[in-house]
Amino acid sequence: MTTKEQGVSPPEGAAGDDGARPDDGPASRSQNRPEDLAPDLPAGRTPGAHDHSDTADDTGTRDAHSDDAERPHGHAPTDADRVEVDEPLLAARVHRPSDLVRLLVGILGIAVLLGIAAFAHGTTVGLEEDISKGTGQAPDLLIKVAALVSSIAVLLLPVAFAIERLIKRDGLRIADGVLAAVLAHGVTLATDLWVSQAAPGSIQDALTRPAGGGALTDPVHGYLAPVIAYMTAVGMTRRPHWRVALWVVLLLNALTMLVNGYTTPFSIILTVLIGWSVAYGTLYAVGSPNVRPTGQNLLAGLRRVGFQPVSAMRAEGPEGPEASETGDRGRRYHVTLEDGPPLDVTVVDREQQAQGFFYRVWRRLTLRGITTRRSLQSLRQALEQEALLAYAAIAAGANAPKLIATSELGPDAVMLVYEHLGGRTLDSLPDEEITDELTRNAWAQVRALQSRRIAHRRLTGDALVVDRSGNVILTDLRGGEIAAGDLVLRMDVAQLLATLGLRVGAERSVASAVSVLGPDIVADCLPLLQPIALSRSTRATLRKLARERAEREREAVLESSRAAKAAREAGSEAASAPTSAAAERKAEKRALDEALDEAREEDLLSQIRRQVLLIRPQAPVEPARLERIRPRTLVSFIAGAFGAYFLLTQLAHVDFGTIIGDAQWGWVGAALAFSALSYFAAAMSLLGFVPERVSFLRTVVAQVAGSFVKLVAPAAVGGVALNTRFLQRAGVRPGLAVASVGASQLFGLASHILLLLSFGYLTGTEKTPEMTPSRAVIAGLLTVAVLVLVVTAVPFMRKFIVTRVRALFAGVVPRMLDVLQRPKKLMTGIGGMLLLTGCFVMCLDASIRAFGGGEAISYASIAVVFLAGNALGSAAPTPGGMGAVETTLTLGLIAAGLEKEVAISAVLLFRLMTFWLPVLPGWISFNFLTRKEAI
Repeated sequence: MTTKEQGVSPPEGAAGDDGARPDDGPASRSQNRPEDLAPDLPAGRTPGAHDHSDTADDTGTRDAHSDDAERPHGHAPTDADRVEVDEPLLAARVHRPSDLVRLLVGILGIAVLLGIAAFAHGTTVGLEEDISKGTGQAPDLLIKVAALVSSIAVLLLPVAFAIERLIKRDGLRIADGVLAAVLAHGVTLATDLWVSQAAPGSIQDALTRPAGGGALTDPVHGYLAPVIAYMTAVGMTRRPHWRVALWVVLLLNALTMLVNGYTTPFSIILTVLIGWSVAYGTLYAVGSPNVRPTGQNLLAGLRRVGFQPVSAMRAEGPEGPEASETGDRGRRYHVTLEDGPPLDVTVVDREQQAQGFFYRVWRRLTLRGITTRRSLQSLRQALEQEALLAYAAIAAGANAPKLIATSELGPDAVMLVYEHLGGRTLDSLPDEEITDELTRNAWAQVRALQSRRIAHRRLTGDALVVDRSGNVILTDLRGGEIAAGDLVLRMDVAQLLATLGLRVGAERSVASAVSVLGPDIVADCLPLLQPIALSRSTRATLRKLARERAEREREAVLESSRAAKAAREAGSEAASAPTSAAAERKAEKRALDEALDEAREEDLLSQIRRQVLLIRPQAPVEPARLERIRPRTLVSFIAGAFGAYFLLTQLAHVDFGTIIGDAQWGWVGAALAFSALSYFAAAMSLLGFVPERVSFLRTVVAQVAGSFVKLVAPAAVGGVALNTRFLQRAGVRPGLAVASVGASQLFGLASHILLLLSFGYLTGTEKTPEMTPSRAVIAGLLTVAVLVLVVTAVPFMRKFIVTRVRALFAGVVPRMLDVLQRPKKLMTGIGGMLLLTGCFVMCLDASIRAFGGGEAISYASIAVVFLAGNALGSAAPTPGGMGAVETTLTLGLIAAGLEKEVAISAVLLFRLMTFWLPVLPGWISFNFLTRKEAI
């Protein structure tokens, strides 16, 4: 949907310069044009022409006035005043990323404050005593007067601001403020309830003080937090005079409450953070009024720097992954002038600049040795950086858009004016038009940049524009660098290799790069040819190609399997003697392996490496370590921290001396024996789904080694990878090894669910004579049913699940059919799984009995608690389910009727036997298997 406005002057405030007046002549207006940024002016354009036809103030409103109201007296309408803008309608409200950033910062501040209050109790007490001594010396009369004045002012100030906004017809902001105040009051009440009822004592001491009658002061001030939320949401903090008045009143009110003993320093800080966070959370949820400059503001800005625009048309932006990656590059317009060639204009505002903030922060945190621009730049810094890169690229001899003017469009936007290119991006070109000459031209532009140590940083298909003459022009230089290091320059080469490889193939991409840059420079980029060093859009394309490649391989294997089966059936009918089942299985396995080898395709990055190695065999191929921290490591650390916090808070109230002294060491030995037996059961459960002959004892050693692997990887990941590698080293084909482990995991999941439901049913019948399941089982079944309905109702989720299940059964089902033909193997696998679950349940039962809790809980309840805790531990992203397993088991045992002290001690003993003690034998087993090349 677009809007075309004829003869409308720009709205007030969005495009005006401070101090501009209708009576300013051309001489005074010409000073606003940056002469150094516009050395060459198109023919037919006179500085200052028609500048007197537009005025604007800084009110920030978007109401358009008539032409006659905007023009000075005596100015007759001309053709230049009747301009046309073709652009999509801007939304009335926008969800600003900057509001989300401030919300997250506020939440982080609250978490840090509560953490300090919880773990630095001595520091908080000392701080409160020092502040009390200092404020106690203030004159009593002065404090009473200040308290009275601040209490009245803190309520009158919001009312005065609301009246001022209503007079200026800005009622929507007042509505936003009222909503934020109501939500802040609700959050305040919830926080007060949590602190008084459930918070640790150290947090309660830091946020409250004793009041009269044995009560405590409020942890969060119920009137200050709504006031802060209201004033922040309505935008008072962006108005200097109101901002100063607000903070003076708040500080005065806080000081008087501290002196009178009605609050604590931590309570005041928490109140401010809650009000601030709720305000920005409200603004992000409901959206803020859209004050982005429109096309009319753009035309007014162009006239201010001496152009005579006739029309402006918004350019279409990229879609998909590129949209999120290039969203901070601004809105682009094609502007037609009254006299002269057209222009390409880019408008950047604060909200667009904030897009991609979290992605840039994440890249900055996770990538090492790569200099990136600051995650938060001012508009002036962004303008200067893009202008600098534009001039530097042209000075280096590269084809780049020529920047001819810049200007601010009010306080929240800037524009950059370029000469019109009139070309097409590489992504929009058909394959037959991408010739070798064109790719060499692209590499020539990169060579020119690198000769002056300039890095582009975004050499994707939409950044390469091909003009009518077939020349490649480098655009989107805003994210580039000057005086770039070797690593960043090599990343540019790797990125362009991948970009061109996606269009013309690895061979042509490498050949054109070598012909222009030389083999040495191309070979040096191989360590950086990895997905994390590429752009987000390139990574998304590579993932899509990988999925398509896997689908083709799967279809080829299935087709080959069907053809081989049909050929065997035809051969058996023609042959006089029937073939044995073993011979048929071997023939089928051989056919599948051959089909998989034939269908396997190399990914693009591997093809590029192979082409480079053909030219430079000695080129380094070991990937460079670019990641400073991996997402899995960060998630594991956060989850582990939460688990450790829960355990530490529980352990603080447990008398371990008495419990350990009364422990029954015979049951401790029984728990150790059941833990050791579980490794033999695990070996049985794995080998039961492997038709090939594999050493049982060595499989047991591999399961012990898995105890060490689980310490450095999530429980559901480390064991699977180790077992797959072990089977491959034992002589099982890679595809069959993966299928065997997958079949074992799939069967284990099914048995786990059946056992959980069965024991849950038995738990519900223990206290009632009727055979009715427990409420937990009913609730679980209803929850599963609702989830299934939701998944099947949403097309995207349904397609995702069906695709994953189909891929799983494509490899696992044939393996299960092989196992079903060997009942002995199948019984071994099933028996091993049941024995494995039984060993862990008996180990937990022995741990409970070791501390005298055996009579308080039944075997069925113990089994339910273990199965639930084990399931959560497998899903947790922490090594071995650390934190999640302990928390689930402890809460489950307490809910089942076990005393808190006994439950915590039993869980710690159970985890000691099944997780911590096996680490040393696991490390020894891991090294043994490594030396034997068994893993």
